[in-house]
Formats: sequence, C-alpha cells, structure tokens
Amino acid sequence: MTKLKIGVLREEKSPPDKRVPLTPLICAELIRKYPHIEIVVQPSKIRCYEDAEYTAFGVPLQEGLSDCDVLMGVKEVPKDLLLPGKKYFFFSHTIKKQPHNQKLMKTLIEKHIQMIDYETLTDKNHNRIIGFGRYAGIVGAYNGILGYGKKYDLFQLKPANLCRDRAEMEEELKRAKLPNIKIALTGGGRVANGVIETLSALRIRKVTPEEFLMASFREPVYCQLNPRDYVERKGDHNFDLQDFFKHPEHFESTFQKYTKAADIFISAHFWDPRSPRMFELSDMQDSDFHISVIADITCDIDGSVPTTIRASSIDKPFYGYNIKEHKEDLPFNKDTVCIMAVDNLPCELPRDASDDFGKDLMERVLPSIIGDDKDSIIERATICKDGKLTAGFEYLSDYAY
Repeated sequence: MTKLKIGVLREEKSPPDKRVPLTPLICAELIRKYPHIEIVVQPSKIRCYEDAEYTAFGVPLQEGLSDCDVLMGVKEVPKDLLLPGKKYFFFSHTIKKQPHNQKLMKTLIEKHIQMIDYETLTDKNHNRIIGFGRYAGIVGAYNGILGYGKKYDLFQLKPANLCRDRAEMEEELKRAKLPNIKIALTGGGRVANGVIETLSALRIRKVTPEEFLMASFREPVYCQLNPRDYVERKGDHNFDLQDFFKHPEHFESTFQKYTKAADIFISAHFWDPRSPRMFELSDMQDSDFHISVIADITCDIDGSVPTTIRASSIDKPFYGYNIKEHKEDLPFNKDTVCIMAVDNLPCELPRDASDDFGKDLMERVLPSIIGDDKDSIIERATICKDGKLTAGFEYLSDYAY
C-alpha cells in the first residue's frame, strides 16, 4: 500500500486550545494497525498531552510538516501557517458563513487545500459521526450543578478545568448534596446523552414530563424533554416531528409550564433560528417563574434561551440575568437567574475529550483516509479542493470567492 504520513498540528489559535485530535496511545495503535502509515507530532508546550508522552509511545516530534500528506488539528489554523496543496482536518467554522473566518475560507481556496471539517463528516444518512458534543454535555451539566451549589451556598465544587480528568471531576461530584430540586433537560442527541451521564453519576432519578409537572418528590429528579413536549403547532395544538423539522416557524413554545416547575434548566438541544424560543423575557416576570439556574450548553446568543446574551468563559463560567431590570448582573444575586453559557466546554476536560474524539476518529474516519473511501465519507465532507468549492458546498460561493 502507498505510504501515508499524518502530521498532528500544534494549536496556534489564540486563546490556545489544549485538545488534540489524536492522543499518544491512539497514535501508537494506528501505527501498529496500519504499518504503511507514519505519524509525527509538532512539539507544543500547551497541549494536554505532553511531548514526552508522544515520544514514550514511539511517536516522533517534528517541527516542519511540509512532507506530510494529511494534517490534523482541532481549531482553525492561522492563514499564514496553512501549507499549500495539503489535506487538512480541523474545525474551520466556515460552513455557516461565519464572518470572522471568511478570510480563512478564501485562503483555503487560494492555496488549493483540501479542507475536511470535522463538522461535515457524516454517514450516508447525513448524520454526524464525530464531535466533542458528548463532553460538552458532561461538563455543562457539572457546571450547572456547581452553579446551583454556589447560588444557594450549599456546597463548593472544584471547577472541571482544575480537575486532572473526568475521574477527579466525578469524585468532586460526590460533594454535591442536592435538595429535592427538579432539572429540566432539552435534547436527545450526543450533548444531551453527555448531560445524562453526569446526572446519572449523581444518581439523580429520571421521571416522565407528566410526573415532573404534577408530582412532588423527596429527592432531586430530572426529565428529558423532546420537541413534542415543548412545542405545538399554532392553531390546532398538534405535533408532527417531520413537520417541525421542515417548518419550525409553524410551531409555538409550550415550555412555559416547565418554567414553573424546574429549578435548573439544561439546554442541550439543536435550535433552528426559525423555531420559537423556549420562553420569552416577559415570562420571567411571572411570579411563578421558578428557574434559578440555566446551563445553556448549546450557547446560541440571543437564541432559544433569551437570557443567553453572551458566551461566558471557562475562567468565569457564570453571569447573572437580572429579571427585574433585564440586564446582565452578578450571577448569584437574589434577583438574578444564574447563566452558564461557556461555548468551549470540552476544553475543561481536554484529555478525556481528546481521547473520546480520537477513538471516534480512529474507528469511523481514518479507515476512509488510510484505505478506500468506499462510503464517500471524505468526499462528502470535503468543503474545497483544487482551488474551488465542491458541489455540496457551492452555497458558500458568495462567501468564499
């Protein structure tokens, strides 16, 4: 078979990201499994796996990567560091015509780069096959619990980013002594499943939406809400999932009933901008609006959760939304709802998140890179190649040229 050389990029974007696409152990497994491939790693002082960990697994360090066939990173590669004519994998944040990356998109085309964005890697049914969503959910739920403890001075937890790994974070969770609160979770995908992993580690019981609204409990509980639980078609109060996917603008929110029962709201659902918001700011004026902590993992600014007025940061994960004055305030004040809207949650547990991502990359994507792309995974995910957009991404033409 043809020799293939893969280079793992040093993250150069500021602020730096500690995650890696391939961990030392996964690199070693790939080299053992595929003798015709070679993997080298650019030295880095900031990544969560140290250079010495790679060399200990027999993965050499190499500064210049111009002799590599495939280059893999996590975040956007600065324009001036892009090598012409290469095959790149990273999160480019261009497929929604993000204005801040328009110059990056133009450079990818000008340099005749084959750009494969992890977000565009899908199976034949167009379902995403790789991402960091699971760890966004795991950490987002932890932050929501941490915020609730701080707001009511119930317990103190170490921030997830100060834990060495997920195991230490889950040890911290044991300190969380929650009263009989109710947690509403929206979403049914990878992010929501990550949330459930954290809630399960806390042994929080799952109840049905009906029980959540009607019953009282002596322990903390949560319910998982799907679209049919919180939207209905305007006029006839019915729900059809396919109709909702195609025409979300024909629906209105019924989530308000949950705002009267929930103490914590964890938002982990995909939101189409044509969809109704979960609730309106005016609903917060109602005396029976009960939510006091919102963990908005999806972090759509001014989106489905109207109190998400900006993203927060790993160092300062919380801010307050003042219900009376409708403005940002201190997170734990009496008249504020505590908002957690960190937009890069997996970075808080970079080693675990990288390991999870790398395993998916090894099992679901790399066989198509290393061998035949028989399922057209790489072909379908390629945004641009040979100086032009591919057919599936021609909608970017007014943005890319």
